[in-house]
Amino acid sequence: MVPGRFNGPPGTANGGYIAGRTAAHLDGSGPVQVTLREPPPLEVPLDLAAEEGGRVVASFGGAVIVVAEPGRFEVDAVSPVPFDVAAAAETRYAGLSGHPFPGCFVCGPDRPAGDGLGLRPGRVGDQPEDAVATTWVPDPSLAVDGRIGAELVWAALDCPGGWSSDLVARPMVLGRITAAVHASPEVGDRCVVVGRVLGVDRRKTFTASTAYDSDGRVLGHAEATWIAV
Repeated sequence: MVPGRFNGPPGTANGGYIAGRTAAHLDGSGPVQVTLREPPPLEVPLDLAAEEGGRVVASFGGAVIVVAEPGRFEVDAVSPVPFDVAAAAETRYAGLSGHPFPGCFVCGPDRPAGDGLGLRPGRVGDQPEDAVATTWVPDPSLAVDGRIGAELVWAALDCPGGWSSDLVARPMVLGRITAAVHASPEVGDRCVVVGRVLGVDRRKTFTASTAYDSDGRVLGHAEATWIAV
């Protein structure tokens, strides 16, 4: 069950968060591909089932909501930027005005400080094809037994990919994400998450994102497919 705190669009779970929760039920340590078949509901129990081929399926009311299975990457990690460069990029975060989902747990500007992840992915440069970057300093309220869960790294990898495109002019939702989480950050660590566009095909936008801790270590890497709504 996804608590209401971890929402994305109104009334539904954040895609990266529920992807990470579902991916945790797969065996192995490689990348996991998670497909969101339906908008994932909040505050209701989902049924989990293991299937042949290493797949895990989450369903509700007989409808398949999320499918997680072994995946693979097509591109390398997005290059890091220094923390102060990411902080400067946040001033250019397009979601500060005209955000399609302002209550999003990951990047919603309407969330109180510390309640969400507080990510503000803005352009590093002044060109539309430039990468976006944001700082991420995990709040103590997100820790369980002093630890930041891998599902929160998945969530942090989600929205910066989307904001590498223009979500104000072309609202999109996550359709598929392939990610590998190598480590979790410490509470209060000065992390950076970067994202870039890989391509566009009609309603689909393809992105990549990478999260780094304060030592420059890769916390996680993701590739995603977004669907225009």
